[in-house]
Amino acid sequence: MGLNDTPSSERLHIGFFGIRNAGKSSLVNRITNQQVSLVSEVKGTTTDAVKKSMELLPLGPVVIIDTAGIDDEGELGEKRVLATREVLKACDIAILVTENEKLNKAEVELLKVIKSKDIPYLIVHNKADLQSEFSDDKIYVSAVTGDGIEELKETIAKLLSDKIKEIHFVSDFISEGDAVILVCPIDESAPKGRLILPQQLAVRDIIDKGGLALVVQPEELTKAIENLKTPPALVVTDSQAFKRVMTLVPESIPLTSFSILMARYKGFLYTALEGANELDKLNYSSKILISEGCTHRRQCNDIGTVKLPKWIEEYTNKKFRFEFTSGHGFPEDLSGYDLVIHCGGCMLNDNEMKNRRLTAEKQQVPFTNYGTVIAKMNGILERSIEIIKQ
Repeated sequence: MGLNDTPSSERLHIGFFGIRNAGKSSLVNRITNQQVSLVSEVKGTTTDAVKKSMELLPLGPVVIIDTAGIDDEGELGEKRVLATREVLKACDIAILVTENEKLNKAEVELLKVIKSKDIPYLIVHNKADLQSEFSDDKIYVSAVTGDGIEELKETIAKLLSDKIKEIHFVSDFISEGDAVILVCPIDESAPKGRLILPQQLAVRDIIDKGGLALVVQPEELTKAIENLKTPPALVVTDSQAFKRVMTLVPESIPLTSFSILMARYKGFLYTALEGANELDKLNYSSKILISEGCTHRRQCNDIGTVKLPKWIEEYTNKKFRFEFTSGHGFPEDLSGYDLVIHCGGCMLNDNEMKNRRLTAEKQQVPFTNYGTVIAKMNGILERSIEIIKQ
């Protein structure tokens, strides 16, 4: 996977915030060397968040986000301000752009929000070419002349250096030369002409380790195992095929799912395990939120809105109230829910997944994901995490 092909969820997110006409868009254009955002003397030219994927050395692939002014006015302006604050949930670093030597009320309020979310930040004074006095708590740049731009990039890189993660999706479970069978059902819900992100991550990670990635559908699994001279080091399956696949894979061969590996990769596996066990404690008519990180056209047999609720009620022999969200719309108030079941989060970056998990944790609402719940309902949860616990 090349830098230009790196999905947004695998890129560091750098957000630029500030009041209208502080020069955010000009600064973004200067940093990217492209006309990413419209620039005008008229306040409020940027109305919605504008995102640009690029390579920022020495960090590598990043997403640069230009946001609407935090002092936008009127009913529509208020919605834009809320949307701007929503962007913070995905940011690895926040750049507060100002032209004021002393932050005004709107800037101070935003800085409080940034600090409350424990997000690294920089205060960047734009229009340094017009400045005569300088202080030590700000970085001075000029989008007009380019002064300070390289220093700003270097400072951002230093602050984010510890967030650059090396992909270990599955490779730390295998050795060079090991075969891994990846069970990838191709049905009406599978994207045309491509593998979903967890499958892509697994293939690339195995290849980088010098292993053998064998991609099959469930119908080919038995033949694939039989054709190998030595048993595979691991079988990874799509969660929806768990029930069938577990009967085809001998107990001596480790078995897990893409969804469980994704929860581990995103850093919330043990939270997901605890959340899945809450399924047995739910009462009749408990309220469950099923949330997806991406938006897609719903199929008639959609896993999130159709299959999962059906399987849960069959497993518990109880009726529940289900609500559904998708995309970036995740409730801030979860107090009315008894359980949150999230997708694997492959289309959300680490910060946004962490924010959702912590939102549930702070409100003491159990949080899990599709694959972990499906593994539990199929009686395979312990087996699916054995290799991770070793």
